[in-house]
Amino acid sequence: MFQKILIANRGEIAVRIIRTCMYMGIETIAIYSEVDKDSLHVQLADEAICIGKAKSSESYLNMENIITAAINKGAEAIHPGFGFLSENAAFAELCETVGIAFIGPKSKTIRQMGDKSKARELMIKADVPVVPGSEGCVKDLENAKIIAQDIGFPILIKASAGGGGRGMRIAYSMDEFATAFATAKTEAKNAFGDGTMYLEKFLENPKHIEFQMLSDKYGNTIHLGERDCSIQRRNQKVIEEAPSLINQSIREKMAQAAIKACESVNYENAGTIEFLLADDNFYFIEMNTRIQVEHPVTEMITGIDIVKEQIKIAAGEKLKYKQKDIIFRGHSIECRLNAENPKHGFRPNPGEISLLHMPSGPGIRFDSFLYTGSIIQPHYDSMIGKMIVHGETRNEAIKKMQAALEELVIRGIDTNQSFLYMIINNPKYIKGNFNTTFIELNIEALLEYDDYE
Repeated sequence: MFQKILIANRGEIAVRIIRTCMYMGIETIAIYSEVDKDSLHVQLADEAICIGKAKSSESYLNMENIITAAINKGAEAIHPGFGFLSENAAFAELCETVGIAFIGPKSKTIRQMGDKSKARELMIKADVPVVPGSEGCVKDLENAKIIAQDIGFPILIKASAGGGGRGMRIAYSMDEFATAFATAKTEAKNAFGDGTMYLEKFLENPKHIEFQMLSDKYGNTIHLGERDCSIQRRNQKVIEEAPSLINQSIREKMAQAAIKACESVNYENAGTIEFLLADDNFYFIEMNTRIQVEHPVTEMITGIDIVKEQIKIAAGEKLKYKQKDIIFRGHSIECRLNAENPKHGFRPNPGEISLLHMPSGPGIRFDSFLYTGSIIQPHYDSMIGKMIVHGETRNEAIKKMQAALEELVIRGIDTNQSFLYMIINNPKYIKGNFNTTFIELNIEALLEYDDYE
């Protein structure tokens, strides 16, 4: 087992990883930008090193500085968390080159599955259902128009290197297509440095279901059940829950497809296979070759520490679980708390936390890097924490989340806390009557609160 791990991330996921390392008796090294010197992950780690200025490109995305820090501090492994360099094949390859274990899949796998059009081709070969669309990337606008005509509108235009909802546009007709294509391509170039695009049939009103996977170096692959991630805004997840409300027959078919997808690329470590579900038909959309923001809901219903399993797999250990060993208990829900003002277009709202009170109790977990006096920086993602609850039933979990959000106190900045509360209390959500269009269709009702007046 590793003796020392460098955490190549910040915020709540860095804190989350450090805590598991503490439980495992592993020393940790935090990295931080100049403005993050007082961040919680820096205070919790055994050692910390500044790796650059505030801009991500000069710190958390600076591969050379991070690798140098790992070597100088004697780290045997690097955990990338999510975001930043977590799905960067070049970074994983650099770790392999210098002999530092990358806590994630091989660089080859990240490269294969990170290219969404390539991943689509691989899944077709593996006989995993995919959304109807282009066989690979499209050459240019004229080529894209021909393919779009064959697929039929509406069309989803997607960046091959995309993620987080960026580099994606919907065209409902050929009249809209050229503008949507150009906009998505430009956004992809700016966000990922790659303007390669591919096309998919846009499925209207689907559910977004993903399976949590674990695979070791010895060909053993299991799933830890599925999560429903349909509550989204602009293709970014807001609330997730496990298990989903799909029927058992579809669940079993999706699980087998997810295992087949992992085995087809000789996957190692934790990953997620994502599907869209429409009219009882499911389609592969992408694989995330990292730990997910929403992993806690799976941990709550299985009792398995996914970060711990990631570390053990990267250290060369075999999975100690068989599929039959995985037992699902109860229901879990996660709400993503962001420093933003929903009533003003979800505008980010950095600043200082003047008061913090976190709810606690059986089945309540708050993953965050907040403390009274901490500073929310304007340079990074606006997510500041995740409220996670577990109940014996979905109804109990909903009631527990309602109570937890009522009790949570965050002062000094605007957050989406009340917006989340409105979703959790919405009759349609409570009945399970929702899909990926839920927020869009109910936005006016969800903004009917007084916090930001």
